[in-house]
Amino acid sequence: MADRSVLFTRQADLLPSTASKNNAPTITIDDRQKFQSVDGFGFALTGGSAQHIIKMSPPARAALLQELFATGGNSIGISYLRLSIGASDLNEKVFSYNDLPEGQTDLSLQHFDLSEDKKDIIPVMREILAINPKIKIMASPWSPPLWMKTSYDARGGMLKPEYYDVYARYFVRYIQEMKKEGIAIDAITVQNEPLHPGNNPSLLMAAPDQAIFIKNNLGPAFKAANLKTKIIIYDHNADRPDYPISILDDPGASQYIDGSAFHLYGGKIEALSDVHQAHPDKNIYFSEQMVVEPPDSKTINIINPVRRLIIGAMRNWSKNVIEWNLAADPDNKPFTDRGGCSMCQGAITINGDRFTKNLAYYSIAHASKFVRPGAVRIASNEIVDLPNVAFKTADGKTVLIVANTGKELIKFNITHRQKQLSASLQKGAVATYIW
Repeated sequence: MADRSVLFTRQADLLPSTASKNNAPTITIDDRQKFQSVDGFGFALTGGSAQHIIKMSPPARAALLQELFATGGNSIGISYLRLSIGASDLNEKVFSYNDLPEGQTDLSLQHFDLSEDKKDIIPVMREILAINPKIKIMASPWSPPLWMKTSYDARGGMLKPEYYDVYARYFVRYIQEMKKEGIAIDAITVQNEPLHPGNNPSLLMAAPDQAIFIKNNLGPAFKAANLKTKIIIYDHNADRPDYPISILDDPGASQYIDGSAFHLYGGKIEALSDVHQAHPDKNIYFSEQMVVEPPDSKTINIINPVRRLIIGAMRNWSKNVIEWNLAADPDNKPFTDRGGCSMCQGAITINGDRFTKNLAYYSIAHASKFVRPGAVRIASNEIVDLPNVAFKTADGKTVLIVANTGKELIKFNITHRQKQLSASLQKGAVATYIW
């Protein structure tokens, strides 16, 4: 409920069935029309997130991870995570796995080292995998090692063409070394926000350059190493669908590409469908969106992320939804200087052994607990003020997520296979219905 009187709580009352006709709007579920399968829902496990989690006492950490990643009881069953390859802007400091003094190079990657991740990301991931060994992981770089760039600076710059080959092998090495640590990387994106070189760290990578890198270097390197990890392109805002489409139009690059990933800091979510229609054989992913709320707010704007991301992305062919990011402290720390995100609130706020749940937590929970990997999106009609999305789960259940974006309580019907139920939803509220 928008007034926080009910926060992700199971309702005891069953919806009444009705055979009588009424004037209420009707959401009609048609499970004969099937769309994309679901890979999962979750968050970015940034270095900062892991840093706070690993500092908790073992009992407090175990309780937190059970609530986040288990599926029974009060747990929300997070099923998808995003990691950064090297540092993101939500790390305490910038690093790569091959840092060298300016002027030095390491073409054989002899100095490749996961030691920074071994402090927090890797031990936290091991505890998560003990709870959910099947969790899917997407990994994304914010910047290559500085010696590979046109400027010896974590911010901006471009990847030097003479280092395309070694950078491709850097990806391979990361996947192989993480596997040795017991962590399987399901997918990588080639570059986080390739059109935003102002972050710290970041890299500018134009679409033609990304196509060349994949076609001539990254794709062949993955093939030579016999990697099953998916290659996903773009990983930026929905205002530039031309970026992934232009790469997928290149058959030499496209043969190595699984799909395209999107953020929604710009553009419209319907652009994901534009890319799907241009290349229906390629998958769509939603890889990042910051979701924040004012601290100590008496209301919760739950309809905004659920409508835009959970409903919006899934109705536009996305196989997942990842929000940014899992955890921060009360000051949204850590973040890098000279371009880190100081407003990026975690889905949970950790303060010692205590944690509180924020807007991002509740928005993902409405999907992650009930729409498990392997579910398939099915058809449901769109109604003004009642955006919705429906799924058929692998165990045969039907799940419907509905948001009331109107200005008052709305009474409505849900119909499925000649059966009709009556429901109502307060303004600003979200509900997940399962049968």
